Amino acid sequence: MGVREAALNEQERTGIRVPLADWREAGRIEPILGHDLFFREQGDGVPVLLIHGFPTASWDWSWIWDELVADHRLIAPDLLGFGFSAKPPDHAYSIADQADRCEELLAELGVVNFHVLAHDYGDSVAQELLARRNEGTGAWGMLSVCFLNGGLLPEAHRPRLIQKLLHSPIGPVLAKTLSRDRFGRSFAAVFGPDTQPSDDEIDAFWSLVQHNDGRRVVPKLLGYMPERRKKRERWVGALQAPKVPVALINGALDPVSGRHLVERYRVEIGSEGFIEELADVGHYPQVEAPEAVVRAWRRFAAEVPTRPLAEIDA
Repeated sequence: MGVREAALNEQERTGIRVPLADWREAGRIEPILGHDLFFREQGDGVPVLLIHGFPTASWDWSWIWDELVADHRLIAPDLLGFGFSAKPPDHAYSIADQADRCEELLAELGVVNFHVLAHDYGDSVAQELLARRNEGTGAWGMLSVCFLNGGLLPEAHRPRLIQKLLHSPIGPVLAKTLSRDRFGRSFAAVFGPDTQPSDDEIDAFWSLVQHNDGRRVVPKLLGYMPERRKKRERWVGALQAPKVPVALINGALDPVSGRHLVERYRVEIGSEGFIEELADVGHYPQVEAPEAVVRAWRRFAAEVPTRPLAEIDA
């Protein structure tokens, strides 16, 4: 029995922990730095900021929501240009801008100390937050950061052909031709063979991309790929000398940032920190093996102080 099948058995084989319609109904929209941002907030305890990846949205976290919300305050935004948030076509999308919005959202919610759990595109946002935390210019209350599969090291990132084409000069034209079937094939290809998304799940993810004419901003959002290369020194440097505990939970079968990313990570960052490899899982560990992700994250978080180290040392 594969990891995904076992997980589905535990969920009465619904395949969806929180249906998308329920997720949207339970969230809210607030203006953050001039644009509407959708987010879901629930629970008590030490806050956790959940930062999703490309091209999906905060709903990615619904598979682990019920387990973590039992003892944490969870905050999961749809980043600008994604999901149910605003998707301004002329906006200059950047990772730093997304980090600004995350910080502003936390401030609006009165959050001081918080963990970060990030995935894919969200990894870069978390790296920028970590860099600010390291240099003392922002994210002062960050307690820890845990990364799921993503391009932490740009030289180990292997984007799909469709991503390269969408970011090319033909990207705006190609984006208009994107269909549910083409999206579904490309999306399923980054999952493990035993942890494939269901048709209903693909429909839901596709609806998040399409919402509010979202296809038109996809080429701009993909600007994160060259941005990672341009800011490699800053973002990789943040991992090499972090001022908070850092963890990596990685689906090994991911063709984009799987086992090969972990191998490079061990060289560039080191093997002393928390690294958990999920052997039968692809690019979306929180969807493909939610129980394994929760277990690993809890093991990591259990060793993290509940106040920033700077406060403890003072």
